[in-house]
Amino acid sequence: VKRRERNTMEKFSIWKNTLWPGDDGGFHGNITQRSPELISYLKPQTSIQSMPLTVVLHGPAGVGKTTVAKQLLLEWTQDDQAKTSSPAFYLSCKDLNHKGTCTFAELISANGPDLQDAVPGILMQARKILFIVDGFDELRVPSGALIHDICGDWRKQRPVPVLLGSLLKRKMLPKSTLVITTRPGALRELRLLVEQPLFIEIEGFLELDRKAYFLKHFEEETQALRAFDLMKKNAALFRMGSAPAVCWLVCTCLKRQMEKGEDPASTCLTTTSLFLRFLCSQFTAARGSCPRDCLQAPLKSVCLLAAEGVWTQTSVFDGEDLRRLGVEESALCPFLDKNILQKSKDCEGCYSFIHLSVQQFLAAVFYVLETEEEEEDVGGHRCHIGDLQKLLSKEGRLKNPSLTQVGYFVFGLSNEERAMELETTFGCLVSMEIKQQLLKCTSTPRGKKPFSTMDTKEVLYCLYESQEEELVEDTMAPVTEISIHLTNTFEMMQSSFCLKHCQNLQKISLQVGKRIFLENDTTWKSDAQVERSQHDHHSLHLWADLCSVFSSNKNLNFLDVRESFLSHSSVRILCEQITHVTCHLRKVVIKNVSPADAYRDFCLAFIGKKTLTHLVLEGSVHSDEMLLLLLCEILKHPRCNLQYLRLGSCSDTPQRWADFSSALKINQSLKCLDLTASEFPDEGVKLLCSTLRHPMCFLQKLSLENCHLTEACCKELSSALIVNQRLTHLCLGKNNLGVGGVKILCEGLSYPECQLQTLVLCHCNINRHGCKYISKLLQGDSSLTHLDLGFNPIATGLRFLSEALKKPNCNLKCL
Repeated sequence: VKRRERNTMEKFSIWKNTLWPGDDGGFHGNITQRSPELISYLKPQTSIQSMPLTVVLHGPAGVGKTTVAKQLLLEWTQDDQAKTSSPAFYLSCKDLNHKGTCTFAELISANGPDLQDAVPGILMQARKILFIVDGFDELRVPSGALIHDICGDWRKQRPVPVLLGSLLKRKMLPKSTLVITTRPGALRELRLLVEQPLFIEIEGFLELDRKAYFLKHFEEETQALRAFDLMKKNAALFRMGSAPAVCWLVCTCLKRQMEKGEDPASTCLTTTSLFLRFLCSQFTAARGSCPRDCLQAPLKSVCLLAAEGVWTQTSVFDGEDLRRLGVEESALCPFLDKNILQKSKDCEGCYSFIHLSVQQFLAAVFYVLETEEEEEDVGGHRCHIGDLQKLLSKEGRLKNPSLTQVGYFVFGLSNEERAMELETTFGCLVSMEIKQQLLKCTSTPRGKKPFSTMDTKEVLYCLYESQEEELVEDTMAPVTEISIHLTNTFEMMQSSFCLKHCQNLQKISLQVGKRIFLENDTTWKSDAQVERSQHDHHSLHLWADLCSVFSSNKNLNFLDVRESFLSHSSVRILCEQITHVTCHLRKVVIKNVSPADAYRDFCLAFIGKKTLTHLVLEGSVHSDEMLLLLLCEILKHPRCNLQYLRLGSCSDTPQRWADFSSALKINQSLKCLDLTASEFPDEGVKLLCSTLRHPMCFLQKLSLENCHLTEACCKELSSALIVNQRLTHLCLGKNNLGVGGVKILCEGLSYPECQLQTLVLCHCNINRHGCKYISKLLQGDSSLTHLDLGFNPIATGLRFLSEALKKPNCNLKCL
């Protein structure tokens, strides 16, 4: 046992000193030091009652899951306070993929065959044993293999999947401690295997770590901060930067550009442009004196390897993989020399890419390279690699999340300038058909909703990644409605780029998330005001670009903004575009938008807007004392063509309601008024009813749902119904009218002058006595054709209603 512990410590001391590119050990330590509680929690001397038996470390590729797991193993075996040794075993799922049938004892002693004799004694200390199962997502086993033929005997020969499944299902050594690392895509499958695991997310480099890495990589601080800012503005690239290897890649690429005196801004515009620039900058551009296949053949070989690996979810390739794919080891040398490929330290004769994102990028290159006749897959070497249609399919991406990023890169490589850069560097040809293939994959079949295979956000990202205006125009041509949820400035940039080329667009539904605009954010500390100002300057510039579509697209007529966190400046920018003479918006919905006074700015923009016919304002309207006054100005303006107005949850003074009522008398275009959930003073109801009785009132539909109306209001309403011959729809739902209120309403409705056709009285506390009055009304010459009495305690009142329905002169069609 002691000998095994010594060997374990020797081997893992090498792992402990394995650094990422550009790291001298400090950044490596940052990752592991963030989990001190976990390390102490798992130490062998911890009481068994408080020890979690299964811990799952999850996170994206390259963020340090394996590093943390190996650190845990070191802490476990190097514990000076424990009186007895604490065995630990490391199981790499990459290695397990290549192992055949064996015993569990042989499996765990594979790295030290001379230790097999000590295994029985070690396994007797089950409570003190730690198993690291690293890279669960990379395990390649048939479906159901991990739960089939579970075995609890460590001496029996079994296939490796059975042995591993037995360990995870707690049939084998149930009292041992398990630490499993995996990418998020395999969490669902893992949850079905392990019992009551403790899930811990490994985040890798946090923002401060990334910034520190840049500052250390560049000699000049200004260059470091410039490079860091460029990466941060690209949200997709910045997320990738949680992996140290990606930070190294970005720094290497941008530093080389800056040293040449080039502006790196365009390089960070898309993720594809940065990865392509990194790849091409590692090699000297192919010249006429250089044989055509000097770099062409190695590129095709490494791209084939990358594509095969993505589709089979493999990141480590051995000699058998190379032979199966027809790849010569010598072809990998140029990419090994440039640190794009690396030899595995744990598996002799094996290769892997420096990071999954690099493998995904090269897999995308595989799809865009022109295939010559002699390179056709005659031997079936590429049987695992799906075509472009499968790559972009929703089903394929759900099964294999890595395909998503490959698809993004393929769109990025469809750009003609990037294709030329790839051809110039490697002497290869990029397929001229790739754009047509992508258009076919994203086009909408007749009768189906646009983007049926990909959601809107994905399509916009893909099209932005391409930077190909023609592809964007062709893809967006059938789109007439689009819903966009912005969560960061990068998505705003993507949306802006695509919407400008969407000439048939008629409706935009917009939702803006928190912390995109920081102008009204009071949580920022005073010492961070400069950073906030810079952020808002960038955000507002992109927002102005996005909003310009409202004045540039003549077909755009419907704007729906809801659940959005705006700022004073962003609202004013949007309103400026709305007031533009070339803005043809007809319908506008503003719902639950902050800041509260944004509604005031919108109303100012709508005054004199002759194209506007439908307006909905809901949310914080009750807190703005100027809102009704501004609405009055809209309604009284001679160019007002408003036909539908919904004002939700409004409350104001009697004087303001008086002004509003007066405006309704002046306005001759409004046909539908919805004041749902508004608070009326008694005087306000009288004023509104006075308007309804006015000969110049043109309202046809009125909703006063949930407006706290009572029986006392019904007399005014009843008299208005007698006089007004234009009103055909009235909603009084969710008001406590009671029997008395219904009786008064029925009196007014019974007059032949009343032309009301639809009446909503749901949730009005109407009982069976109220049904008597309604029944009597229906048996007369009432014009009612639609009546809603839902959610009322009418009970036996149905009998009275049934009698009315039997009468030949009852006009009711819907009850």
